[in-house]
Amino acid sequence: MLVAFDFDGTLSDSEMTVLLGNQNGTAEDMASITERAMNDEIEYAESLRQRCALLEDLPDEQAQAAFDEVELRPGAADVIAALREAGHYVAILTGGFERGVEAALAKEGVEVDAIVANRLPVADGKLTGTVEGPLVEGTKDDALEVATAIVGEDRDRTVAVGDGANDLPMLEVAGLAVGFEPKPAVAPSCDVTVSTMAELQDLFEEKEIL
Repeated sequence: MLVAFDFDGTLSDSEMTVLLGNQNGTAEDMASITERAMNDEIEYAESLRQRCALLEDLPDEQAQAAFDEVELRPGAADVIAALREAGHYVAILTGGFERGVEAALAKEGVEVDAIVANRLPVADGKLTGTVEGPLVEGTKDDALEVATAIVGEDRDRTVAVGDGANDLPMLEVAGLAVGFEPKPAVAPSCDVTVSTMAELQDLFEEKEIL
């Protein structure tokens, strides 16, 4: 079975753009734009570009310091490890950034099978204020489709776990859509909702996924 997780707001309660914004005094602006995007009030790609533009000229060392602050939620590493031990393919599909995801996983000593994420280009040791990657314009249903093709699973044998509006495409096509404290605009598209990793693990056991 393929299990696809969102990252910011789901596997992690960190919000990467806000942590980055803490480095140059734009965190409040970041949080405001993020909230509008997650509630489906502004198109996701546009919100991401707006947030990344606020990071122009941030020294890359400061960006790395922000990424090093990213952490998994309590219990998330255990859920990931249990899924992989049970033989499932675990993917992280996030509009956030590879470096933050990798830092958080490394901190907990846990691995996943695939990370589909975006990148912040660097020039002359500073962020350019732009963003690149498959999930700027691309959507998570497309990423899920690619992952299912790679793994050779039918879509009805997929689980998607997310919280925000940019998760809707994958939640709407997955065999089981799990909302992790989903935003009001997202909850109606979820088959079930949870608010902790312990609840998610219980759900997976109930569904005989674990």
